[in-house]
Amino acid sequence: MKKKTHITLIGLNFYPESTAIGLYSTQLAQYLEEQDIQLDVITAFPYYPQWKIAPEYKDKKKYLKEQLGSINLYRYKQYVPERPTFAKRILHILDFTWGSFRNLWKIQKCDIVISIVPFTSATLLGLIQKRRFKAKSWIHIQDFEFDAAFQSGLTTAGEQKGGIVYSLLMAIEKSLFSRADMVSTISHMMLEKLKDKTTAPTYFLPNWIDDKKIDPAFAKAHPHLNSSKFKILYSGNIGDKQDWSFFMRLLHKLDFSIYEVILVGDGAMRAQIEKDIIPYNGVKLHPPVPYEELSDLLCSADVHVLFQKPEVVDTVMPSKILGMMASSKPSIITGHPKSEVAQAMTISEGGYYSSDTEIDTVIMQLDTLSQNKDLAMEMGSKARTYVISHFAKNQILSRFLEALKQL
Repeated sequence: MKKKTHITLIGLNFYPESTAIGLYSTQLAQYLEEQDIQLDVITAFPYYPQWKIAPEYKDKKKYLKEQLGSINLYRYKQYVPERPTFAKRILHILDFTWGSFRNLWKIQKCDIVISIVPFTSATLLGLIQKRRFKAKSWIHIQDFEFDAAFQSGLTTAGEQKGGIVYSLLMAIEKSLFSRADMVSTISHMMLEKLKDKTTAPTYFLPNWIDDKKIDPAFAKAHPHLNSSKFKILYSGNIGDKQDWSFFMRLLHKLDFSIYEVILVGDGAMRAQIEKDIIPYNGVKLHPPVPYEELSDLLCSADVHVLFQKPEVVDTVMPSKILGMMASSKPSIITGHPKSEVAQAMTISEGGYYSSDTEIDTVIMQLDTLSQNKDLAMEMGSKARTYVISHFAKNQILSRFLEALKQL
């Protein structure tokens, strides 16, 4: 009889979080479960993107075991800062790491341990599991968290790139990454950067899109986007990696007799944005929708927007791009000219990508799309074709499974 493979997956974000890393980690675990692999997951209490412990978990004890199908979930109730500064994020990470040591010993079998970054401390837990069971170690990097913190302005002047704190964090990161049997990440530019961060073999594992879940052929009009105006949608984390200053300057020049702006999401910047948009009647802000409604939401927009901070180039490939493109609607995106997103938009011809961060450029692009429905439809169709051919869930995860077997 064939021996059943046991995998331990370690990461802060998991079901019932249905956005960003939590969604991908859950789908990855469920795919492996379908391959008759036994999964044990070391994770936190759900808190993202609201940065608050989910109401249904608030009164539960510090340690909690749950089941998701045949997957065992071992949770620790971590410290969650309401306003996540650099220092408070460090405490958030350290608390999860320290609290999760106890959960490691509840797992009795492990052949492979998969650590999800962020957060880098998950790799420390993974290293302990690797030694306990003489297991293989796979680190998967969704975001270079330290680089992102320094590039996004989360750090203070005394903690800038090149300083003692930065050098220490980079050294710790490289030491941990180099102890893995395989290290993967989600974009080609991040993969290139990874060569300086580990001596371990590397693997390209991009985020994926389930084209059956995001499908304009079966989508219905979503109640958040039911006006007759040209609907501009931003759906995703309302956090510090986006350029909200640019967004507010755009609102100031937008003609709301033609356009309506819909924000759907939550995050560290939500309270501030909620205050900032009060003067604009043509802007609506809604909390994240359930994953089951996401296709309806994305496919009901006329155009998607994403304004990235121009200095952030190689630390992250926003997963929200995939859903935007799969909706068959064009996108208007700003950011660094050499980013992976810029390449995807250029190759696909699925929308506009600008690095000059001029408000008039975006206004002109909006006017073009609102006045030329055929062009908007053509761009949207090209976007969906591109994303399905390069990022379809089953083809990416089946290749990953083969690579996993090689360990």
